[in-house]
Amino acid sequence: MKDLKLAESEHRFMKIVWENQPLTSANLVKLCARQLDWKKSTTYTVLKRLCEKGVVKNENSTIIPLVSQKEVQLFESTNIVNRSFDGSLPGFIAAFMEGKKLSTEDADRIRKMIEAYEE
Repeated sequence: MKDLKLAESEHRFMKIVWENQPLTSANLVKLCARQLDWKKSTTYTVLKRLCEKGVVKNENSTIIPLVSQKEVQLFESTNIVNRSFDGSLPGFIAAFMEGKKLSTEDADRIRKMIEAYEE
């Protein structure tokens, strides 16, 4: 699996790309200035870094994501479970749910999700 670990700034940048794809580099600069308060040079520095990582492609000044938001979410969540909970999904869920209550609707949705993945 490709290393999809993104820094916080890269993740915020990618949210803009995913929500507005495909987009021109000029439009990306405007969106990053407005949403992230970034200068043009910062936007291009992050864009270059993410192109080198293989996360986005800059083709003729059109920015295209090479990985989906879902792929990054899967990579990050798997890493958290593996690193912090020794790969134990129940351990992760127990820690995440500590002190929280679920609505009946959310509990039903989660049960259905679990049932869909059962062997």
